This record gives sequence, C-alpha cells and structure tokens, in this order.
Amino acid sequence: MDTVTIDDVPVERNPMQVHDIRKPVSRKLGTEHFAANYFELDPGDSFSGSLHRHHDQEEVFYIEQGQTTFEVGLDREEVDVSGGELIRFEPGEFQEGYNSGDERVVGWAFGAPGATHDWDEIESRAHCPECDAETTQSVALADGRFELTCTDCGNVQG
Repeated sequence: MDTVTIDDVPVERNPMQVHDIRKPVSRKLGTEHFAANYFELDPGDSFSGSLHRHHDQEEVFYIEQGQTTFEVGLDREEVDVSGGELIRFEPGEFQEGYNSGDERVVGWAFGAPGATHDWDEIESRAHCPECDAETTQSVALADGRFELTCTDCGNVQG
C-alpha cells in the first residue's frame, strides 16, 4: 500500500503548455495498470491541447469543481461536464476537454489499462500544411516536444 498527498506530487506541464498544473499521481504512487492525473485548469486551459484518441486506453474524467466542455468525435459534439460529474471515453474515441467557464477547474483524468500511454497508440487531429486540411496525425514525443506525422501524406511537424 502507498499513500500520497496532492501537494507532494510534482507538477509536470504538457509539452504544448496548454495548462499550468498537471500532477501525475499514478507515477508518484508507482501504479502499473492504472493512470491518475490531477489537473487545475484556468479559464480556456485544456487537459490535452487537441482533439485526440488513445487506442490503448479507456479514459474517465472526474470534474471536482468548475465547468468543462468536451469535444467528442470528429464532428466535435460538445458535452458540458460540471463539478461532481464524470465522463467516459472508450479506446479509440476522439476527445478534447477544456475549461469553458470563468472559474478554475479542478479535475482528474483516469486511464486503464496502463499507467502511461503507448505513444504509438495515440493520434491527434491537427492542420497538415501539406494536405492543407485537418487530418489525423500520429504522435511522438521527441526532445520534450510533440512531433506529429500526418497519416495521409507523411508530413512531419514538430
């Protein structure tokens, strides 16, 4: 058994700098089959920074306080989730969540199986300058920055 307080978990910022406070609680606890990340989002901040999907992981977000909006699927259906509510995404479902209110959001992201993502199993939606359109991009982490590769034409951005 292990215990930890949120104050003892160091902040790790997203490489896209889309939020100021993300604490990988599962890393501090040493979990192997379950991911837990604590977030505090200022108005306009995002959990991830882009519409994306994890082929290898189911995700549940618990909004402890504040107002979030999740864009779901390629049609970006908007779903509002408020303090005390949860939302679940199955593996392979495109999603992005952000603080859509005027107050700070406190929330959690839980994922399973696995305490970390397999980068080969993550895809993001982004503008490809070569295709001149929003396309699905494979995601890699290189030198602390995200590198995106268009799955249509192979163009690399990073």
